[in-house]
Amino acid sequence: MSILSSALTLVTSFQDADPMGIIYHGNYFRYFEEARRLLMDQLGYSYLEMKDSGYMYPIVETKVRYIQPIRFQQEIRVTAEVAEWQNRIRVNYVIYDAQTGQRLTKAYTIQVAVRLDNGELCLVIPDIFMEKYNACLLQSEVDRES
Repeated sequence: MSILSSALTLVTSFQDADPMGIIYHGNYFRYFEEARRLLMDQLGYSYLEMKDSGYMYPIVETKVRYIQPIRFQQEIRVTAEVAEWQNRIRVNYVIYDAQTGQRLTKAYTIQVAVRLDNGELCLVIPDIFMEKYNACLLQSEVDRES
């Protein structure tokens, strides 16, 4: 994983499954969202901090490849990794079976920055994101040297 990555482990819930015990495909986005939230928190740029900085970052594109079904009460590991951050933010996701490590799903989302004061789309990622990214990178280097 890259410097900007997160992972979480969870056990799938009954309410997420269809009558055959297979997790409904739309629920995967909740898993991605939680991994992305953790990723942004790790970066020091939580959703509330984004709002306070004057920007929102709506998702404008998604793609999911469902490789193997996820089942009710299956323990899964969801990873999220920032793959692009100059003109847009691309976050890649992989869902693994937590016990076997088998890859079950891979996906990505693309977000763009939008100014809250006027709704204007930003053609490059705002400086605040780059500052947070660079601080995270620097801290990672310090941690490695310790």
